[in-house]
Amino acid sequence: MTTLTSDFLRTLQERGFIHQCTDLAGLDERAAKGPIIAYIGFDCTADSLHVGSLLPIMMLRWLQKTGHKPIVLMGGGTTKIGDPSGKDEARQLLTDEIINANMAGIKRIFGRYLSFGDGPTDAVMVNNADWLDELKYIPLLRDIGRHFTINRMMTFESVKLRLDREQPLTFLEFNYMILQAYDFVELFRREKCMLQMGGSDQWGNIINGVELGRRTDGAELFGLTTPLLTTSSGAKMGKTAAGAVWLTADKLSAYDFWQYWRNTEDADVGRFLRLYTELPLDEVARLESLEGAGINEAKKILAHEVTKLAHGEAAALEAAETARRTFEQGAAAEGLPSIDVPRAELEAGVALVDLLVSAGLAASKGEARRLIKGAGAKLNDAAIPDEAAKATAADLNADGVIKLSAGKKRHALVKAV
Repeated sequence: MTTLTSDFLRTLQERGFIHQCTDLAGLDERAAKGPIIAYIGFDCTADSLHVGSLLPIMMLRWLQKTGHKPIVLMGGGTTKIGDPSGKDEARQLLTDEIINANMAGIKRIFGRYLSFGDGPTDAVMVNNADWLDELKYIPLLRDIGRHFTINRMMTFESVKLRLDREQPLTFLEFNYMILQAYDFVELFRREKCMLQMGGSDQWGNIINGVELGRRTDGAELFGLTTPLLTTSSGAKMGKTAAGAVWLTADKLSAYDFWQYWRNTEDADVGRFLRLYTELPLDEVARLESLEGAGINEAKKILAHEVTKLAHGEAAALEAAETARRTFEQGAAAEGLPSIDVPRAELEAGVALVDLLVSAGLAASKGEARRLIKGAGAKLNDAAIPDEAAKATAADLNADGVIKLSAGKKRHALVKAV
């Protein structure tokens, strides 16, 4: 392992963030001399981000905490094309109105993790539509396009994947890597930004930017990527049976977010504590060495620390208390996620298959049926007898709610309105 002298890179290395770097020694030397400016781009394909974006967000947080300046680049321009990286087919094209609405939703997240302002290490947020929308096609081809060879572009994974699978790759998408490279050069010119960071799937795009900056401006730019993360069992981070693990409470409750981390596999606890929390490494080492019931306490600490960053301390404590009441006392706690159902519908009877899907406890009716068939679905802590079963007003408890469960750890309330 390379011995690093800058607080920023040493912290990233010790906590497991570094996968690839264009020139680790050179970047370390520069970061040790004083503040550097770095950015990560986030396209606006949805009105929130999910756990898959949390690793790069934590990189920006550590960048700022160690005395450097982060730039959050919103992809108001590149979202109009769509990044082909890791995709089997073209993304659906979004209107300007949807992109702007998505951008507004995403912006809410970063205030929890970064300090914005006008100071030398305060974070700034910029939108690449500010320059991409103004580009003229012929000048772009002459000034930027001539630095890219088709031969080289055909070697990148985002292109090879689609061609190998005989999936169409549009000329529009083929240009994405050129525009991302241009973003890096534009941020160097505007902000003196010298480092682009991102996930390992962005390595080719980042390299393009580093090389373009050298050719057009004689700039010394750097690229740094994080590893592609999966759980110990091979599952993709941020996905559950009920859908994506979003970072905003309007898309996923703080309680469900807390539960996602509480249900971490034993083998992942130490790794996730290093990457997703700011706990000291000696404390992480102590927690990951625990066994038996102790590892469950470590998971609760993990859930608390990650939820505290995403939703605030009060929400994290409330989620933990809800879990304690639900699992340790068997109560249908107020803080559980809930859905409203008109009382008239309950009087007539509502299919439990439908309720399980509506409550987010199953991703589809088919999955709900399999859950019931396998005795994994419960109504008021009693196994649901068959796939055709219905919930009625008679199932409401004294508080006017019905408790639904999927397995031992996932619960939701049905409220009559």
